Amino acid sequence: MSHQTLPRPSVSYSFIMRLSYPNRIGMFARLTQAIGRAGGDLGAVDIVDPDAKRMTRDITVRARDEEHMEAIVAAVRKVPDITVGHVSDQVFLLHLGGKISIQNKVPVTNRESLSMAYTPGVARVCTAIAEHPDKAWQLTIKGNSVAVVSDGSAVLGLGNIGPEAAMPVMEGKAMLFREFGGVDAYPICLRTQDTEEIIRTVANLSVGFGGINLEDISAPRCFEIERRLQEMLDIPVFHDDQHGTAVVVLAALLNAGRLGKRPLAKMRVVILGAGAAGTAIANILLHAGVGDVVVCDREGILNARTRPGLNPAKAVLAAATNPRDLSGSVAVALKGANVLVGVSGPNLVTAEQLQLMAAKPIVFGLANPIPEIMPEAAADIAWIMATGRSDYPNQINNVLAFPGIFRGALDVRARCVNEAMKLAAAEAIAACVGPRELGPEYIIPSVFNRSVVERVAAAVTAAARKTGVARKGALKSAH
Repeated sequence: MSHQTLPRPSVSYSFIMRLSYPNRIGMFARLTQAIGRAGGDLGAVDIVDPDAKRMTRDITVRARDEEHMEAIVAAVRKVPDITVGHVSDQVFLLHLGGKISIQNKVPVTNRESLSMAYTPGVARVCTAIAEHPDKAWQLTIKGNSVAVVSDGSAVLGLGNIGPEAAMPVMEGKAMLFREFGGVDAYPICLRTQDTEEIIRTVANLSVGFGGINLEDISAPRCFEIERRLQEMLDIPVFHDDQHGTAVVVLAALLNAGRLGKRPLAKMRVVILGAGAAGTAIANILLHAGVGDVVVCDREGILNARTRPGLNPAKAVLAAATNPRDLSGSVAVALKGANVLVGVSGPNLVTAEQLQLMAAKPIVFGLANPIPEIMPEAAADIAWIMATGRSDYPNQINNVLAFPGIFRGALDVRARCVNEAMKLAAAEAIAACVGPRELGPEYIIPSVFNRSVVERVAAAVTAAARKTGVARKGALKSAH
């Protein structure tokens, strides 16, 4: 990787060094120079012990990755008279003890409150639900609860790391549900990767939830797991790696099209990656009216005619896409394309390949943490560049979608999240960027724009009612 394409230092690799050195003029300057020469980004500087003879400070530094962190520490250790004490990774500090907890909504401070919250009062509520099971939506946590379920088989960019290692991600997802959507979410990691066992387990534990968010389950198993669970259950089953990503990609592409005055129907889109995200993106773009979608995997363009050995999921995807019957490499697909959406892996696309695209190319490099092509490498070619990272413009982040989608679905007690609800969510996200704000570096709203969840939830509830999947407040015309 060239120096120009190195990722920037990130808060994700932020660490604190406790340093001790002689308290004399020039020592701190030598320290900062060593950090700077090593490529570190200096952050907070806190005095621990301002002794007249020896200064002790906690220095916060951002690095690119773990290897870079170690290189910075090594560079500081080489500075004469500076002693490095403990080095603390801030990300690990944040995760100590887990990131979420459960809190009571009502205090239990005396016999009266205990009798109402638990025995004997709770028996009356149990009896009411036994007689009318739908009352569970009102009288239990079901109406505002989502299970975040994973088997740890396809975590972030880490792959099959297992259920224990997946827990921090599921906790993080639960945090985002609560913070942005006001939804109570519970991380559930399963010690099985057997499709049938996952389906049975999730179906059996679904009683207390108003929705199921499947997360980080590898393709193609994730397709069958989601489909069959949705057939079995009367609550939304939503694989966020598929549909959350697809919704936000469509929202960004809608605004890119508006900015470039090119409707979706006249776009040629290449998707690099034929897994869960790539499949869902292709499907939602087709439903939204994109005129030409070509999907590529590691072997090149999906084409059932020239590649008869495709697995069933890829064969279905090939049949729905590639209207010009292209075959061959990614370079063949990119020739004359308007849009590249990468959901595959790091550094798989070159600047030379981007030059094959049509004028004013739109490039979404969404692999994390290293995209298919770094923005610096694409800067002179791409008209619009988006990534999955927070340290570049146009972050394609699922948190723009899933909190509002589930908030809206729970509000009307929806039976599923259908295509109309996803399309409505994408339009709502896109509408959060006004015409005067729209620009090549601002085609998607910030994840901290609190109006996003409100708009998405409202759009989703309206679509759920219109399509007849809402239990609560359903339109009469839907019956």
